[in-house]
Amino acid sequence: MTADWELTRSFDSEQGEVRWDVRGQGPPVVLVHGTPFSSFVWHEVARALAHRFTVYAYDLAGYGSSAQHDGQDVSLAAQGRVLAALLDHWGLDSPHVVGHDFGGAVALRALLVEQRPYARLALLDAVALAPWGTGFFQLASDHADTLNQLPDPVHEGLVRGYVGWPMQSRPAPGVVDRLAAPWLGERGKAALYRQITQNDQRWTEEVEQRLDEIAIPTLVLWGEEDQWLPAEQGRELAARIPDARFRAIPDADHLVQFDAPAIVAVELTAFLTDGAGPVAGIDG
Repeated sequence: MTADWELTRSFDSEQGEVRWDVRGQGPPVVLVHGTPFSSFVWHEVARALAHRFTVYAYDLAGYGSSAQHDGQDVSLAAQGRVLAALLDHWGLDSPHVVGHDFGGAVALRALLVEQRPYARLALLDAVALAPWGTGFFQLASDHADTLNQLPDPVHEGLVRGYVGWPMQSRPAPGVVDRLAAPWLGERGKAALYRQITQNDQRWTEEVEQRLDEIAIPTLVLWGEEDQWLPAEQGRELAARIPDARFRAIPDADHLVQFDAPAIVAVELTAFLTDGAGPVAGIDG
């Protein structure tokens, strides 16, 4: 998987075409991205993991290169069902699953609500505990109709600021362009506000009260400087999951895959292979 990051395969899900791809060889690992992003956030981490694992990555329904359409259900509940259907489609019995941001909530719903078994679970800066949602997310949820009428250049500036906001490091050339592109134009603009308005804390509250049911090895990995979901939320999440490990990555924001891709890849590889200990300098 390269920085070009093209998803060459498709699955006809309940919410339309979902684009996906697979690389590498070894135990299966499924990567689930969050909002307002796409599977592109995994491109560096996935390339590293593919040396040891068979890596599956996909764009959530209504995100990235997957289909976007009026009336589409892109709620966290629907995304959990889509992930469960993908696992069935891929024929994966107890894969490793890694979820970031909304992807954490999706992974938890597929595990606890849709009852798909995992071997191990890793949650990165995951939407899981109330309260969550940035000030912009709440504003957009309350005023989606108004924001959907913004002129395209104004909307593009807003989107580019939104997707580039949660990084400590300066993004490489083209990264913000790639993350913003799915949300531009009339279809993309509508899709952005659709997923915001359809998601609220009821979808995470349903699984929050069941976290103590998780009986598989779990890693909670967090950017210590996360501006969207404070690291204390990660520590609390780990405390609620039996025997979960917690790691905080210094000098990393919400998009840990861009701020510290090598550390994320090493931490995940060690955890998924039951390797010894955390990376030096990582807070446990």
